[in-house]
Amino acid sequence: MSQECELLGTCGFFRKYQSSNELACQGFIQQYCKGPKQGQCKRKEYRLQHGTPPSDDMMPSGQMMSTLIT
Repeated sequence: MSQECELLGTCGFFRKYQSSNELACQGFIQQYCKGPKQGQCKRKEYRLQHGTPPSDDMMPSGQMMSTLIT
């Protein structure tokens, strides 16, 4: 059963990195966007707390892409 996150259509991280060849990006998407860790997504938490979506470069784990790639 692979259920997708209800926010995929508006998620900046997903839209920006869904076609990325980076293994880390694909792993996050499989775990958080389309997998068992949807309830642990820090992007969802941020949106609930602030009323606006986080930076597109914020990963579902809460880290920023720049810290991963640099």
